[in-house]
Amino acid sequence: MMSAATIEQGYRPSEDEAFMNERQRDYFRRKLLAWREDLLRESRETLTALQNENENHPDFADRASSETDRAIELRARDRQRKLIAKIDAALGRIDDGSYGYCEETGETIALKRLDARPIATLSVEAQERHERRERIYRDD
Repeated sequence: MMSAATIEQGYRPSEDEAFMNERQRDYFRRKLLAWREDLLRESRETLTALQNENENHPDFADRASSETDRAIELRARDRQRKLIAKIDAALGRIDDGSYGYCEETGETIALKRLDARPIATLSVEAQERHERRERIYRDD
């Protein structure tokens, strides 16, 4: 799905451009797709490692250690699965034109924030309000 706006090496979205122009959308799409591919590759490697680790551990301590490692690995994979869902949602927002806009306020999300966290759905201000509310309810 390559467009006429080819991303040259070293391109970074800038405040000097129109927000979420074709070049920026392409930049974030590529960034999200590369991240997704890395996560999927790690998942495949983990799955292979878990399948290869199916040996019997005669020692209870070794077996317990192995099962603990497996549980930690599976929790990490579950977090990655959720992250992939968020990446897919961000790609959908690029396609529908809502990417880069705060879900709460409709304002633009800073390019630096999107570059650091391309799955962001809230502006920094809205995210801070959200976290304050969370802390208040958690502390009750």
